[in-house]
Amino acid sequence: MTADLSQYPELDVIAVGAHPDDVEIACGGTLARLVDQGYRVGIIDLTDGEPTPNSAGPEVRLQEAQAAAKALGVHVRTVLDLPNRRLFDCFETRVALATEFRKHRPKLVIGFGDKTPMASPDHWQAMQITDAAIFYSRLTKWDSHFGGLPVHTISRQLYFRLAVEPDHLTGCLSHLTVDISSTLQRKLDSVACYQTQFGHKPQIMQRISAAAQITGVAAGVEAGEVFASPKSIAVDDLFKTAVL
Repeated sequence: MTADLSQYPELDVIAVGAHPDDVEIACGGTLARLVDQGYRVGIIDLTDGEPTPNSAGPEVRLQEAQAAAKALGVHVRTVLDLPNRRLFDCFETRVALATEFRKHRPKLVIGFGDKTPMASPDHWQAMQITDAAIFYSRLTKWDSHFGGLPVHTISRQLYFRLAVEPDHLTGCLSHLTVDISSTLQRKLDSVACYQTQFGHKPQIMQRISAAAQITGVAAGVEAGEVFASPKSIAVDDLFKTAVL
């Protein structure tokens, strides 16, 4: 029996993070820009990010996450019930994320692209879960694991990196910079929603802003975010892509 998809809004783009605030730091400016361009955008957080030292609990963190989503203008934000600090790539986590992909049918999925040394190991696990879930989303003859949700093929996958990490990801064939000059402030506003995480780290805003400006200036714009593609990207109009 095929599930009814009418209750799940179809999205053009989904960004996947391990915790609420990952996506905002990594690609919040790009998500806001996509919204402005008329695309339907969603965020999936694999965990609620709790416990953390300065948070009163999951309810507060979830309120911050929804406020951040509103600041960016994204249409859907989903927080999965997977364990923070104990997130591992396994069959169950892959199916949980692939189920969301089947529900919302994105054309583009963006997620972690590498390890983040001296930061949460959940990030690396999130990358592997996302890679697998994109594959699981399109597999036929597996209805019993997905509640009758129809298969869905995702057209393109991109990797992000956290704003304070190196711009380029080793081993990826293509990198591109998105101009977020018009949405950098909304990115910063979304990060600022996480008072439990950054209220005691006022320098984080300056670091994120500076990183975006350095990335942007290298590409000839005021501020930017870099993405890597595991596969080469072809363009139809070289002049329009390279010059305009």
